Amino acid sequence: MGSTGLLGVPLKEHLEYGGFNVVTLSRTGESNLEVDAANKSDLYAALSGQSFDSVINLIGLTSVELCQENPPLAHRINVLAVENIVSWISSCSPLTHLVHISTDQVYEGIGPHVEPEITLVNTYAQTKYTAEIASGRISSTVLRTNFVGKSRTSGRESLTDWLYVSLKRGENIQVLRDVLFSPVSISTLCSVITHVLDMKPVGTFNLGSSGGMSKADFDFEFARALSLPEELMSPVFARDAKFLRAKRPLDMRMDSSKLEKELGIKLPSLRDEIRKVAQEYETK
Repeated sequence: MGSTGLLGVPLKEHLEYGGFNVVTLSRTGESNLEVDAANKSDLYAALSGQSFDSVINLIGLTSVELCQENPPLAHRINVLAVENIVSWISSCSPLTHLVHISTDQVYEGIGPHVEPEITLVNTYAQTKYTAEIASGRISSTVLRTNFVGKSRTSGRESLTDWLYVSLKRGENIQVLRDVLFSPVSISTLCSVITHVLDMKPVGTFNLGSSGGMSKADFDFEFARALSLPEELMSPVFARDAKFLRAKRPLDMRMDSSKLEKELGIKLPSLRDEIRKVAQEYETK
């Protein structure tokens, strides 16, 4: 579900390379099945006769500003689509395991946060958390995450895409000095999802890099790794950022030890992830 998005395109290739038989669904028609998951009858019709070992839900309205401006749209995409998927699995394919991608924006206050520490400060976070609750009605793995990396999806720009293009163009940009996070690279996220498909842990899990840092520090380290002009970046507090209209949590750093223990893995440091992502932009 949501196979044509920023994560969907590389995840499909990663899974197929790993030997998975992947059936893609999206609203765009650039997939095996074209369906609007928020329309329950359409979803049931599209999936009639289908059976899956797992369903990975990547559907989401991720613009925090648009969610705040249009809560009904945010609910339709972020909540209703998930409720319909859960309903279909429950009634038509009860052995299917759901992997639902959620967000680190459900956290606020001093991190790193463990899974029960929920604080919802905007509509986006509220709808994503509501979707988590819906996912929990069936066998599911909810992954709270934040990811970075070079986009391979037309019309979808990642944080590092924006940063790279802006600095390459010589544009002056603001970077957030008091917003903390612990993202993983797209490639790390795809690898972990593969482990999840194999092991199917049930519950809600943080999936972030170790360490964490402010977005400004992340931006400077990324620029430094690619010898981009750091002097074009101006650190600002979130309250003074011209490009933010909706409220954001200030500390979204996550403690991912629960997932590491469950899967028997060790997640990389954020500095290692920055170096990995920078190499994607060095490849011509």
